[in-house]
Amino acid sequence: MYLTPEVKTILGYYESDNPGTKANLARILMQGKLGGTGKLVILPVDQGFEHGPARSFAPNPAAYDPHYHFQLALDAGLSAYAAPLGMIEAGASTFAGCIPTILKMNSSNSLSTIKDQAVTASINDALRLGCSAIGFTIYPGSEYAFDQMEELRELAEEAKSAGLAVVLWSYPRGPMLDKAGETAFDICAYAAHMAALCGAHIIKVKPPTAHIGLDAAKKSYEKIDGSTMAKRVQHVVQACFQGKRIVVFSGGEAKDLDGLYEEIRGLRDGGANGSIIGRNTFQRPREEALAMLQTIIDIYLNKA
Repeated sequence: MYLTPEVKTILGYYESDNPGTKANLARILMQGKLGGTGKLVILPVDQGFEHGPARSFAPNPAAYDPHYHFQLALDAGLSAYAAPLGMIEAGASTFAGCIPTILKMNSSNSLSTIKDQAVTASINDALRLGCSAIGFTIYPGSEYAFDQMEELRELAEEAKSAGLAVVLWSYPRGPMLDKAGETAFDICAYAAHMAALCGAHIIKVKPPTAHIGLDAAKKSYEKIDGSTMAKRVQHVVQACFQGKRIVVFSGGEAKDLDGLYEEIRGLRDGGANGSIIGRNTFQRPREEALAMLQTIIDIYLNKA
């Protein structure tokens, strides 16, 4: 597989990793229509756990079929497909080798009242299914955040030793944070930095708002420009080792296309490595989703 100078530069930032892990990162970075650019668009489909089947898939019933998501990611020219164990198992043979997969290792659900996630897969599962990476979620600010970080440490150590990359969802939530605080400028940067410190190769956070969530951080942010999405994203990327870790941003709840594209342009202009976008993709009819993803790819290619 030919590697572009952009991808070689990114791989060079991961100084401790073995050839297997770097090869799996390279597979993700070289896949699809953004392959070789250093930019990524990933399809995550873990919302069945998080929100339930009807809330996730009823808007587009074809999405109840796990094969639908593999094929959508392939046809759209995406970088990777991320999902829990059962979803990847359901298409593992048909789509073996077609697109890099990320096995989501832990999940929450809407029936639970605690800010925690259960580990639902193993490193052996990821290897058996030919995955390129594992995915894991931590909730900085939760009463269970330290337990989650310790679970991650064990899984990440095993994954890296087996040549797998680590993708970390870092979503602040907990009793000290209100809804505005979960996406606050300072807290998003803090969550992204924690993910880098935990050893993640690819960091997933939510797009930051201009709100400052921590009183203790307000003085520090007086001289940090957070006036636009691009400026805020630039700071989040800076918080991830001065851009030496791959940072992608979630798509969040379904929104109108103009709002989504405006947000993606802000991510691009701030230096984000890309987007990991689920409900905004698979809840739309297939042809609409493909057209939307093409526009997002074009934005990251500076064509739109």
